[in-house]
Amino acid sequence: MPIKVLVVDDSALIRKVLSEIIQSDSSLLLVGAAPDAYVAKRMVQEFRPDVITLDIEMPKVDGLRFLEVMMKAVPTPVVMISTLTESGANATLRALELGAVDFMAKPKLGVAQGMNDYAHTIIQKVKAAAKSKLSHPTETRCSKHAAMRYTGTEKLIGIGASTGGTEAIKDVIMHFPKNAPATVISQHMPPGFTTTYAKRLDSLCEVTVREAKGGERLLPGYAYLAPGHRHLKVERSGADYRLALDDGPKVSGHKPSVDVMFNSLAEHAGENAVGVLLTGMGRDGAMGLKAMKEKGAITFCQDEESCLIYGMPKAAVEIDAASYVLSLADISDAILDTLERLGAGSRL
Repeated sequence: MPIKVLVVDDSALIRKVLSEIIQSDSSLLLVGAAPDAYVAKRMVQEFRPDVITLDIEMPKVDGLRFLEVMMKAVPTPVVMISTLTESGANATLRALELGAVDFMAKPKLGVAQGMNDYAHTIIQKVKAAAKSKLSHPTETRCSKHAAMRYTGTEKLIGIGASTGGTEAIKDVIMHFPKNAPATVISQHMPPGFTTTYAKRLDSLCEVTVREAKGGERLLPGYAYLAPGHRHLKVERSGADYRLALDDGPKVSGHKPSVDVMFNSLAEHAGENAVGVLLTGMGRDGAMGLKAMKEKGAITFCQDEESCLIYGMPKAAVEIDAASYVLSLADISDAILDTLERLGAGSRL
């Protein structure tokens, strides 16, 4: 059966573009194109779509309010269509918190090759959303690690994710104590969104979260997020670890690439690092996690049951890159237990 798709956008032109993209793939079936939340509500009830593409900025009832109500009444996988602005990034991150599966920038009209690439990506995202497991708001859990028994600069944590990763990463690092080892993060996101995401994490977490600038010395109690369209690497500088940003081509189809970050941890940190691969579409991070494990690092993958998209972790598990496969709820404590057991630096 084809995947039933509903397009919701207040712009007639964007509705037309998205509708034509959906109709171009025989495995997708466009069931409707709604100009506002009221029409969308009727179409959801009538057609029961498998996936909805949803504009955030709509008159009368905005996309966030529609999403919040719909996820309670008729939970449905949603791909948000967002503007690449700071306000758009904030709204998109809120949509992901409310249960949206993924997001996509609004199409840039008039560039043929650009539109071809856009169409390919949106079709991929819609198909992945149809297979996804709908997430639920993260329950507040108490970590047993109010503070780690050890501190120092010797140990590092590397976390990689893609689709579904904004919420999964948040769930993991919200339970890190303020003196947790330095953490580096690569999440597939465009420029601007990473800046907003880092600020959002920083407001929620005990550790200090910053978008990486390059050249920073990695410090305990800090988490560094790869900026959109830059690879994040860890390098050794004497007794210290420092960050480097790489503007090279995409690796494993992405920039920032989790593989690039994990490979740098394998090369420069070896057994002093812990690798974590969370939910995401594709294979990015699998080979890098394998490299970390081969250099003595303890590695974790999120299990299928708790993944929104079991793609990247599955690829890693298939090549024996994971020391442990755990549910999202268990990963943060397992990471910290491992680091305490290994002795993350000098005793307090």
